[in-house]
Amino acid sequence: MLGRPKFVLASGSPRRLSLLNQAGIEPDALRPADVDETPRRGELPRACANRLARAKADAALKSVQLDDELRGSFILSADTVVAVGRRILPKANLVDEAAQCLRLLSGRNHRVYTAITLVTPREAFRQRLVETRVRFKRLSEDDIQAYIGSGEWRGKAGGYAVQGIAGSFVVKMVGSYTNVVGLPLYETTTLLGGEGFPIRFGWLNSTAV
Repeated sequence: MLGRPKFVLASGSPRRLSLLNQAGIEPDALRPADVDETPRRGELPRACANRLARAKADAALKSVQLDDELRGSFILSADTVVAVGRRILPKANLVDEAAQCLRLLSGRNHRVYTAITLVTPREAFRQRLVETRVRFKRLSEDDIQAYIGSGEWRGKAGGYAVQGIAGSFVVKMVGSYTNVVGLPLYETTTLLGGEGFPIRFGWLNSTAV
């Protein structure tokens, strides 16, 4: 991609890649970071998201520094946390975890926080935190068991994927929808543009689906 700086996404998430592509941005490389995402004891949701996004950016930067072709790239990382009050819900990988999350979210408000960290070509760090408030309908046990059967919840913060079936559970949402999917596009593109990344570079030949 001649004509613009290199761009690295420090994530292996298909959802984050798809959202970036939606905004007309195609990463030159993916550098998912192997970071322990376990919240620390007593850690608040906002602090957890910020810490993990920064840790992922740090790990990706170390990888990029060793790669002659990618050195000096823009690097973007993100971490999404779903919370009920001060309680951070897990990224559900087990059926019991998912069921527990859905029962907790049923008929209640919760918050979704995504922290994004941008590393500039001069290795300066910029960070933003985005919050969206979400309310779920009251879920019956049949709703919960059928949703678990779909498998969409696997690896998802809070045990659900709003871009799938669980979108039908949402009664109300205040804030960014793309934040709940995993990457707040407005804040991401604003941050990139503010640091000099040509976010419109890929728009010219972009074909809407």
